[in-house]
Amino acid sequence: MRKFLGLILLSFILLLAACGTSGEKEDTANGADDADKTAGEEATEPVDIVIGASSTPHAEILEEAKPLLEEQGINITIETYQDYVLPNEDLESGTLDANFFQHIPFLDQTIDDTGYDLDYIDGIHIEPMGVYSKNITSLDEIEDGQEIIISRSIPDHGRILSLFEQQDLITLDESVEKSTATIEDIVDNPLNLTFSPDVDPLLLPEMYESEPDALVAINTNYAIDAGLNPLEDALFIEDENSEYVNVIAVRSEDKDNPAFQTLVDVLQSEEIQNFILENYDGAVVPVGGSN
Repeated sequence: MRKFLGLILLSFILLLAACGTSGEKEDTANGADDADKTAGEEATEPVDIVIGASSTPHAEILEEAKPLLEEQGINITIETYQDYVLPNEDLESGTLDANFFQHIPFLDQTIDDTGYDLDYIDGIHIEPMGVYSKNITSLDEIEDGQEIIISRSIPDHGRILSLFEQQDLITLDESVEKSTATIEDIVDNPLNLTFSPDVDPLLLPEMYESEPDALVAINTNYAIDAGLNPLEDALFIEDENSEYVNVIAVRSEDKDNPAFQTLVDVLQSEEIQNFILENYDGAVVPVGGSN
């Protein structure tokens, strides 16, 4: 009788243990499912990026890219700027997550001057620098002592001077990097050209209108904003081999963030490159990850 009762008791204990184990397995399985579900929800959650840009052409290009980016789970908010200082200040402070308005020498110079911890991911397009004049219609009409109005932005000086050197109007010191050349690096100036680096880039189109006898070097984005067609209205202009590619800049800590790489991939896509080619008639030249 005792043996029989012992067997019943043992069977009852084993039954309780089995029920407990089954419940634990079920709870574990349910917990894993919940975790997988949560992870899946997080993985598909959209990423929001606030990006600063010059109104033309940068913001226009970003607007075109918006639907493509949304398909990749990225929503962008575009903040437009009309100057070249605030976009990097706001990126450094965290007001922006990225910006799109500047070429690499300008970014490098800004970092050197301010100590900002910024970097760039890749290039998107080139905006050729052009030289304009109301009354001068050919190089032969440039007179001795001609005034050249240029930006007060030092990173643009080497670019502008190199453009004049390409036209055989000046010669720069060979020992100096072209991108960092300054007015002081001119070693031959047969026409005694006078370079006046006193104007904010935004105001250069106004100088073109108010100083009809001067030559004015204008960044393409400001030229387009002012209704100029760089390819038709410029006396001379950079070609597609310009090294001044416009980039997506970010804080250094975000350089390897996949969301920003996706942003660049979309901006370098065939669809966006075709948009640039079709809408700016060669005044803005797309690049495809060439940097």
